Amino acid sequence: MKSGKVYLVGAGPGDPELITLKAVHCLQSADVVLYDRLVHPIVLAYAPPNAQCAYVGKEHGEDSTARQQAIIDRMITSARAGLTVVRLKGGDPFVFGRGGEELLALAQAGIPCEVVPGVSSAIAVPASAGIPVTFRGISRAFGVFTGSTADEEYAHWEAAAQLPTAIFLMPVQNLQAIAESLIRHGRHPHTPIAVVQNGTLPNQSIYWGTLETLLRDHPSIDAPATLIVGEVVHLASLASSTPALSLLATR
Repeated sequence: MKSGKVYLVGAGPGDPELITLKAVHCLQSADVVLYDRLVHPIVLAYAPPNAQCAYVGKEHGEDSTARQQAIIDRMITSARAGLTVVRLKGGDPFVFGRGGEELLALAQAGIPCEVVPGVSSAIAVPASAGIPVTFRGISRAFGVFTGSTADEEYAHWEAAAQLPTAIFLMPVQNLQAIAESLIRHGRHPHTPIAVVQNGTLPNQSIYWGTLETLLRDHPSIDAPATLIVGEVVHLASLASSTPALSLLATR
């Protein structure tokens, strides 16, 4: 029996053309593909016709711990059966994708594993909106934070409030709480923000404003979305004359 192997593969930020060539090669050799919710269905066509493609994405309100363990168990079982497994994740496997947990679990089980980095939405989504995450003289650093945690005990609020550019992934359920916490920890209420929904996809839409207007407007935004906070957001309006960008709140 041939030796099985697992590839932890990043599928990119949404646009199927932003998947890497190495990721495509992995899919072409797959016996089993375990893919998440934000993976574009088009990329599954790279897998062989006889490959087992199974959706294993986690849903809101589900027991994520049990679901994650089931995914790990399936990877181990498939690899021990001599199969090539592609664990396909949105963005990059190691950016809020629990790829690190899976890597450790596979190592402990003695399963060969290779990580294939992906284009993270933390950088790609701002870029698709015309927002540079760094800019000389404006932002020499940026931070990426989970937006799924709005607890005031979250240890990184002060850092998020002080960094020139703060990017929040998966923030939809906590947009107002994030804005409130950033202001409470020292961020100016007039700091420009953008919430990009369906980033990099043809149906991308953007809410432009400030922390203050985000609190006031309570915009209706669906997942997936990315929140960008910082002066770099204002640069998008200076670089474009499109009507959408002109909606950026003035300082």
